[in-house]
Amino acid sequence: MTTTASAATAPFWNRQQPSPMPSHRYTDVFSRVEVPLTERTWPNARITEAPLWVPVDLRDGNQALAEPMDPARKRRFFEMMVRIGYTEIEVGYPSASQTDYDFVRLIATSDIAPENVTIVVFTPARRDLIERTVQSIRGIRNPVVIHMYTATAPMWRDVVLGRDRSELLDLILQGGRDVLEFAGDLPNVRFEFSPEVFNLTEPEFALEVCDGMTDLWEASEDRPVILNLPATVEIATPNVYADQIEFMHRNLARRDAVILSVHPHNDRGTGIACAELAVLAGAQRVEGCIFGNGERTGNVDLATLALNLHAQGVNPMIDFSDIDDVRRVVEHSNRIEVHPRHPYVGDLVHTAFSGTHQDAIRKGFAEHRERAAAEGVDEREAAWRVPYLPVDPADLGRSYDAVIRVNSQSGKGGIAYLLETEYGVELPRRAQVDFSRHVQRHTDATGDEVSAAELWAVFTRVYLRPARYAVREIDTDEHGTTARIVGGDGTEVRASVEGGPVEAVLAALGSAAAGIEVLSLHQTSIGRGADADALTLLEYRSPAGMGWAAGRHRSTVTATALAVLTAAS
Repeated sequence: MTTTASAATAPFWNRQQPSPMPSHRYTDVFSRVEVPLTERTWPNARITEAPLWVPVDLRDGNQALAEPMDPARKRRFFEMMVRIGYTEIEVGYPSASQTDYDFVRLIATSDIAPENVTIVVFTPARRDLIERTVQSIRGIRNPVVIHMYTATAPMWRDVVLGRDRSELLDLILQGGRDVLEFAGDLPNVRFEFSPEVFNLTEPEFALEVCDGMTDLWEASEDRPVILNLPATVEIATPNVYADQIEFMHRNLARRDAVILSVHPHNDRGTGIACAELAVLAGAQRVEGCIFGNGERTGNVDLATLALNLHAQGVNPMIDFSDIDDVRRVVEHSNRIEVHPRHPYVGDLVHTAFSGTHQDAIRKGFAEHRERAAAEGVDEREAAWRVPYLPVDPADLGRSYDAVIRVNSQSGKGGIAYLLETEYGVELPRRAQVDFSRHVQRHTDATGDEVSAAELWAVFTRVYLRPARYAVREIDTDEHGTTARIVGGDGTEVRASVEGGPVEAVLAALGSAAAGIEVLSLHQTSIGRGADADALTLLEYRSPAGMGWAAGRHRSTVTATALAVLTAAS
């Protein structure tokens, strides 16, 4: 294998070697398109409000499905998007299929679209398809956007369209004139243009085409034109896309009459970053799909984008407070399951298996409760600062049940958290350390995740083990405590002492308790409310070493006596 210069000049600690992959077949973005911006302002910008979100699931997402949505699935998806707050929705490609055409007609002839929702329809720059698209929207009372697109990048011009720049500009402008001819007189209709593959188009040509369209369509502040600049196939790091968007933002004619929109795909896995940096660079509108469905690796994920803002203290303008309901609709309509690690919505995104993470989360929850109480506010209103959880799962309609789950990677904090949340049992720290060793042996042996019920079974086996003696009576008064215990052979012994139940039981056991020294006692409960049992955890030293034992009873005194008997056994 030939060593490349990068391997030859690498520091001694980097021992990577070139792979056999034919990377020489590809060129970087700077060899393919000019990126003219050198003085940029977007790195110093901040996102302080949500852009206009425009879901394209019913068009761009739908055309990427192995089984496109039937009318019922489309309607359910549309109604969900309206319910959670989307006010501009691309509903279809009516010239491409009868199903899409019929769905647009359903909107025209029914009341499924509230009056505040703008309907977007998609068409290529071809006269007959534009005419059919306009026919589909006739009668819609809502605001409507006709979205026309044409690919503009050199590879598409040369390989797909067979036109030079001048010829392509003429084709696009003719499409724009056709839109005006068929829909220019409709007062509720605005226009959108996408130079498809914008991110691989020469910047000056993209600017020329876009300015030509806003001039043709007479863009104005009261009837603005949407210029949508897609990263149709993601080809560079997100900062390059941001530079391209800022170049357009700063150089477009009639900028005040333009709504600058972006449409990132996710081929490099950085669609989210592209969208966020594009907004910093001047974009006002973002097209994408909920949870990121779309061709190849998908469109940018609008849910993640919105909830990223939520996690920064910016209102996302979309209601994901029941995110699992949204997921059910999306999975049903797309026939694609959401990955368990998908940001915010995946089954495991709020879950910690690691012991260090679990301990930090458990302490974070405790601090959160205490701070909310001290401030006199509801826990749902208190500022959120729990380690490893960027947002409160309750904000998304999630419970805390799955936040901490135990397996062989878990530690004492997670184990204690599950026992406390499921059974109300609070373990002191040294008991946590001791119990975690027993759980570790169990998980190492099984290799499985451990449920709260299994944890309780291990706890019962280890600490609530049967004793050789039973409590007949524990009587405490102002003079001390009397203990009556009975052995396995029925022999009863009795002792009265000035101390408490620990001293009385040890005295009754006599020589059977030789060497037992109680080091600490911890009272907790099993369950909550009137039906809770008392649980005594007892740390002791015996000739065999240090250990823990427990006793359970409705009476705290009897529970303590039972813990002593277990230790002595």
